[in-house]
Amino acid sequence: MAYKGKYKPKNPNKYKGNPTKIIYRSGWERKVMEKLDLSSQVEQWASEEVIIPYRSPIDRKIHRYFPDFWVKFANKKVVIIEVKPNKETKPPKMKEKSRKFIREAKKWGVNEAKWKAATEFCKNSGWNFIILDEYDLGIRKRRKNGGNTEK
Repeated sequence: MAYKGKYKPKNPNKYKGNPTKIIYRSGWERKVMEKLDLSSQVEQWASEEVIIPYRSPIDRKIHRYFPDFWVKFANKKVVIIEVKPNKETKPPKMKEKSRKFIREAKKWGVNEAKWKAATEFCKNSGWNFIILDEYDLGIRKRRKNGGNTEK
């Protein structure tokens, strides 16, 4: 999931912002950009154009959260989308107090604060906030027994 680049939309008039400065930070984000750009159900979209203030649980300071996408559909509904690996959408499981666990716990705490702020922001704006993971994007398939497996 770790590659970046500039996205050149096929429908630049649908992009809310400067269509020459659209940056993707992962292959998953690029995949979402392509879908938004080409979908007839999407009236407008933007990438990292919305700013949501949130308080970090780490330093207790106010920070700025730039969600991955803002989308306005043809039916006028607006959704804020965050793209994240499934494992980052839930609290880490503590196996031992390793540096890795502490790092993951901090990341989870910050993400949770961002997502609570985004949910409230969207509620106040009449919008919805969703998180898409590799299963939602069709990159991996869920097992029928509830476990996960790669495609």
